[in-house]
Amino acid sequence: MKTLIITSAVLLASFCNAQEGSSEKISGDFDGNGTKEYVSAKVTDCSDECDGKCDTTISFSDKKIPSFTISPAKSGTIYNLGDLNGDGKDEIGFYPDWCTSCWHPFYVYTLTKGVWKPLVSPISTHCNQWEEDKFPIKKDPKKKGNVIITTSKWKDDDIKIKSYSVKVN
Repeated sequence: MKTLIITSAVLLASFCNAQEGSSEKISGDFDGNGTKEYVSAKVTDCSDECDGKCDTTISFSDKKIPSFTISPAKSGTIYNLGDLNGDGKDEIGFYPDWCTSCWHPFYVYTLTKGVWKPLVSPISTHCNQWEEDKFPIKKDPKKKGNVIITTSKWKDDDIKIKSYSVKVN
């Protein structure tokens, strides 16, 4: 009976954590109109074992801003990255949750002519990178119009973390 209670508690906690991530909201000026909007993520068709389509839809409090879907993703964490490309709009970062592996892409999106597009290719990250507090993208303080991408790579039987500057505008 004790094992059943402990197992039930662990499963309930896992369920609550998954739901908590799907209701997280952040704010920013994602369309450049000077007004803050809220953004949230909602996962659909995804079991605790990541069975199903596992679509995560990113939507906005301002319904004029189009939503977009990332798949596969079992919810995840949304980041307001600020204006990385100098267009007057905040970019969105998304780090998806998944059931297996420590490798996850980090996605960066920008709103261009009313459509969400990747600002850069998905950035490969590993848990080690996050544990070392090495965020995947930031403005390059030395090169205007560039960002610094920090990525994880498997090389020589080890995980290597590498940073480099990339032009985004």
